[in-house]
Order: sequence, then C-alpha cells, then structure tokens
Amino acid sequence: MKRYSMCALVICVALSYPFASYAGDALPRIVVLATGGTIAGVGATATTTVGYAAAKIGVEGLVSAVPELSGIARVSGEQVMQVASENMTPGDWLALAKKVNRLLARDDVDGIVITHGTDTLEETAYFLNLTVRNSKSVVITGSMRPSTAISADGPMNLYNAVLLAGSAGAQGKGVLVALNDQISAAREVTKTNTTALDTFKTPGMGFLGYITGGQAHFYRATTKRHTSQSEFDIMKLEALPEVHIVYGYAGANSFMLDAAVGKGAAGMVNAGTGDGSMSDVMKAAYREARQKGVIVVRSSRTGSGFVARNGEAKDDEYDFVVAGNLNPQKARILLMLALTKTKDTKEIQRIFMEY
Repeated sequence: MKRYSMCALVICVALSYPFASYAGDALPRIVVLATGGTIAGVGATATTTVGYAAAKIGVEGLVSAVPELSGIARVSGEQVMQVASENMTPGDWLALAKKVNRLLARDDVDGIVITHGTDTLEETAYFLNLTVRNSKSVVITGSMRPSTAISADGPMNLYNAVLLAGSAGAQGKGVLVALNDQISAAREVTKTNTTALDTFKTPGMGFLGYITGGQAHFYRATTKRHTSQSEFDIMKLEALPEVHIVYGYAGANSFMLDAAVGKGAAGMVNAGTGDGSMSDVMKAAYREARQKGVIVVRSSRTGSGFVARNGEAKDDEYDFVVAGNLNPQKARILLMLALTKTKDTKEIQRIFMEY
C-alpha cells in the first residue's frame, strides 16, 4: 500500500474539509490554541523522528489533518505563537493565560485545547492550572514525533484532547494533559523520557484516567487548589518575579547561586539531592541569600517524593520554604506567582501546601 506523508495528507484533507467544522448545535464548542512544538514539526523524511524542524505547521493544518474532529466538536482555532517549547518564556505564559481566561469567559466557548511542544509542556500546564480562573475544561496536548513521521502521534493526541475537552467529566478537574491515550493532572505530570511516546508520567500518583473507545474514563482527581479555586489573578500583570533554579550535586559551590542573587533574583529553588538536601557550603550560601531578602525553596532533583519541612535543613530557623512534592521546575512557577502576592515565608509555605 502506498504511503503518503503527513504534509500531503494535510493538503489533501484541507481541500475537502473546512477548518472550523459545525456539525450541530449539540456539539461542544472547542477552541484550539496552537503554540508550535513537535506536533507542528516537519522532518526531512517519513522516518525522521529526531533532528526535525519543530513548529512549522499552522493550526489550520493541524486541525484539517484530523477531519474526524467535526464529529465530536465544533472546532475553531488560533495560532497564538509558533515556537519550539524550549523557547517558551514567562511572558508567553502570561499572554497565553490571559487569552485562555478571556476565551473561557465567553458563552460560545465550552473548552480549550492547547497544542504545545513537550519539552516544557508540564510547566505551561501548571502555570495555567494556577492562573485560569474558570472551571471549564482546558486540555494541553502535543506529540513526540513530527507530523511527517510514519507513526506520527499528533493527530490522535489532538483528537483525544478535543474529545476530552468536550466531555462533561473534564469540567472542574483543573488543567489536564492528554497524550498517548492517558489523562494527567497538570500539577503532577512530568516528562520522563527524551523520545518515548509514553514519556509523560505522574510519579507516585498515577494517571487521572484514560481515553479509550471514544470516551474519557476518570479514576481519580487532584485534591490541590487550582483554576476556579485559585487566588492568583494575572490579568493585570505585565511580568513575573525573577526566580531561578540551582541544581544540587556532589562538590557544588555557590557560583551559580551567587550569580543569580547578584543579578537581582527574588527567589531561588534548590533542586537538592535526596530530600532536598544541601551541602554545608550551599546551605551557608542559601542562608546568606535569605538574609538578603531572597526567598529560598527546597525541592528535590530525584523526580518524586515529598520534601519534608525541617528534615534535611532547619527550615524554621533558616526561614526556608519546602516544595512538598513539586518538582523544581513547578516549584519555581508557584514561587513566581506567590511572590506577586507576598514575601512572607509563612504565607508562601501555606501556598505551597495548598497548591
């Protein structure tokens, strides 16, 4: 049987199916916001799954390549940016969150799907989980292989994401991540493999559910505050506070920490060894940073587990904050938002326990 590249498929289908499909008033109205990433990537050949060019296909091409969407939703779309996700910035998060909030406030929008590169997908998802002040569904998806690959996973991931966003079960569950037929919570999911299709996992927690047989099946929900329950209002924010991460390792010195503090960092996250531990050298450097007014959060580089307060450091004495089970990249996001409200470490610790 003759194979056709995804690019050819996009062109052929686009000629036969309109971008926005309206198959009846009963169908949910879903807006697809495209940001680029591998799902919009193009490879040199049909077997190219590494070394491809990300963020090349626009939202019209992504949606038109899945004509089956017209049977499950009234889909419209917008290209909000076109980047590989390693280039995503806090400024991009703010712009995206504001757009999502404005769209969800409309009566003619039932849910939103965001296509995104996988490298920082979990970070964007968690930021939106904290800043979208609405209980309507928001689903983020992407792919591990470019659109031109023989085994491209993007079309099915997009179909499942739209299906999930239009389902009643997705309402009120926070921002969801849908890839590889699996449903994950934005707070808990993380990328665990460089290239595998099942790279997204929720260590220690497990998936929220699965998409199979054209239905979303949920088995649990996150208990942490999110979306409509969130206290963070970013609609008038123009920028986020500077927060950086310093990785813990044997023989680490304070070079990177001192540089960040010297450049005016408002907060620092320690991606510590084990239970968020610090060497004596780093502990002294973090204490000095705290005395200068920098908020210090202890997280762990291990990838799972709970960082205990007053465990590997005298957090009460040093006035540090612990991240609980948030990984360093998500602890950074929560600290950035917390710093828009307060510099009181007791209040920031309360925020970390609730979100």
